[in-house]
Amino acid sequence: MTQLPARTDKKLGLAIDLDTCVGCQACVTACKGWNDQGYGVPLSDQDPYGAKPSGTFLNRVHTYQAETPEGMGVTVNFPRSCLHCEDAPCVTVCPTGASYKRAEDGIVLVNEDICIGCGLCAWACPYGAREMDQAAGVMKKCTLCVDRIYNENLPEEDRVPACVRTCPTGARHFGDFADPDSSVSRLTADRGGYALMPDMGTRPVNRYLPPRPKDAPDQASPLAPLLDIKASGLAGWLDRMLGKI
Repeated sequence: MTQLPARTDKKLGLAIDLDTCVGCQACVTACKGWNDQGYGVPLSDQDPYGAKPSGTFLNRVHTYQAETPEGMGVTVNFPRSCLHCEDAPCVTVCPTGASYKRAEDGIVLVNEDICIGCGLCAWACPYGAREMDQAAGVMKKCTLCVDRIYNENLPEEDRVPACVRTCPTGARHFGDFADPDSSVSRLTADRGGYALMPDMGTRPVNRYLPPRPKDAPDQASPLAPLLDIKASGLAGWLDRMLGKI
């Protein structure tokens, strides 16, 4: 079994803003595109244009319909990927040592050369963050684009995970949670960011930022003016244009 490091020098991860995520799937597409030609084997697809398409994705966005305490219907877009847990059960359950957590930055990775595709890590992960690549027969997961964030051949602004770089609403933030002065740490503190399913004892690094109260103008989403259905908003303009078709 693989041992977890006693401590990590950094805690690299994502802060995901549920208030500004619009469920556009751009992060999913960017992740798939980058990881088809980067770290590890490509992410395969099965019957992509057939009746029952399936494939391997390291990042997914789920959309839910919910109801506020006041009875108002709301749509919640929930991105999901590996949380790079400090006490990662996917690592300690691996029988070959293929799953491991890096001491230098806390990123959880899979050594695909020694992964036997047994699926134990997927069973151990309470977040459903691992996927078996049917073509390669190995387990795949989010790597935080480890082959990108340290790549000095890229411009500095591109040395972030592909999902972060491509998000059109700025809903995804990348940084070091071990540094209390980092942008993600400050953002999490300011917005009351929370860990997913803390009762599982995995101590996930990633944080989710809750939606702001919509009845408080000073706390409203920065996208609120654009989404205003009235004449001044982008949605209002789009509504008028569609009405002419």
